[in-house]
Amino acid sequence: MQATDNEGVIMATAKAKYIRIAPSKVKLVLDLIRNKPADEAMAILKHTPKAACEPLEKLLKSAMANAETNLDMDITRLFVSDCSVTQGPTLKRIRPRARGSANRINKKTSHITLSVKEAE
Repeated sequence: MQATDNEGVIMATAKAKYIRIAPSKVKLVLDLIRNKPADEAMAILKHTPKAACEPLEKLLKSAMANAETNLDMDITRLFVSDCSVTQGPTLKRIRPRARGSANRINKKTSHITLSVKEAE
């Protein structure tokens, strides 16, 4: 996917929707890789022990592949320019409790967007 930023620079974008992890947990990992070179961001994702790293690593690979094949960018010069997460639909589940009552469990989902562009 292709997008442009405020200066008109072309960016390669990848999106992952309905990822079964809370957006607040994804945001912690996104803050680690924002504005980092793509190879350094990949190394950070490989060695960070967070559950959000696995789908983000897959998403970063997809964005890099989009940049290389669709936009003919040099993958050695790519960096993570923009990344964001928004909340998707919440799955509502019931947990039985004492004396016939029930508690609701909300399982949150995330929509993640990650963009890469070439360094100047």
